[in-house]
Amino acid sequence: MSLFSVNTNQGAAVALASLTATATQLNSTQKQISTGYQVADATDNGAAYAIAQRVRSDVSTLTTANQQIGTASALVGTTLSSLNDVSNTMISIRSTMTDLSNSGLDATSRSQYSAQLKQLVTQVSSYLQDSTYNGKTLIGDIGGQTATGMTVVRNEIGTTYGVSTWSGQTNVMNSLAAATSSSLTAGYFQAVLGTTGMLTNVANGVGTALNNYGSISNYLNNQVSYNSDKISSLNTGLGTLVDANLAQESAQLQALQIKQQLATQSLSLANQAPSMLLKLFQ
Repeated sequence: MSLFSVNTNQGAAVALASLTATATQLNSTQKQISTGYQVADATDNGAAYAIAQRVRSDVSTLTTANQQIGTASALVGTTLSSLNDVSNTMISIRSTMTDLSNSGLDATSRSQYSAQLKQLVTQVSSYLQDSTYNGKTLIGDIGGQTATGMTVVRNEIGTTYGVSTWSGQTNVMNSLAAATSSSLTAGYFQAVLGTTGMLTNVANGVGTALNNYGSISNYLNNQVSYNSDKISSLNTGLGTLVDANLAQESAQLQALQIKQQLATQSLSLANQAPSMLLKLFQ
């Protein structure tokens, strides 16, 4: 093909092809810099974008799961606080019942200890009634409350974890209420304080509940920690897959801009070549 032709301008064609390729690269680089992603949508890399969307979905689900677990953890924490206060009050109740088991007490002292015992039992009832979080409670049948367990999603594949209610509060209150009569004898309280007595059974029931909800609390907290670590790992992998290297792309942008200017100048010069042939005929 002749280099001097008005029909075919080879130089212009080469310059135009270079300018078009540079413009395409420049658009891609500018897109990465403006979005921060080397894979911003399916047109950049369909397979990588599909994987990225799946990872983003997992991260979103884990974040929501942690929010649900947080709510359950707060409810369990409230329950634990209530039960711990009940357990501490049981120490005072035991001490007062020990005083009431003294057969040598005069009537006035027995009446005073009985009144003290009633106040302590009322305090236990208050702790159980107030064991609520966001309108929910794991302890029911006290003051007309209805206990409701919780089932939360704990991971990105929808596996659930259940938090059950505690049914021992009725036994606690019925047993303690039976010991608040001022007419009860020292012998009654001696039996209550025995290793197989009512007070021991009540204390054991509260202790079992504390152990159970303490374990549940630890499980929920550990699950939140695990999910948080997993979210961090997923985000790191996601960044490796789709994030743009902004330092590299910034340098590339400058290089492409210079290359575009050179290609534009080359095209301009190449387009002048046919007109130069006219001088041959002058």
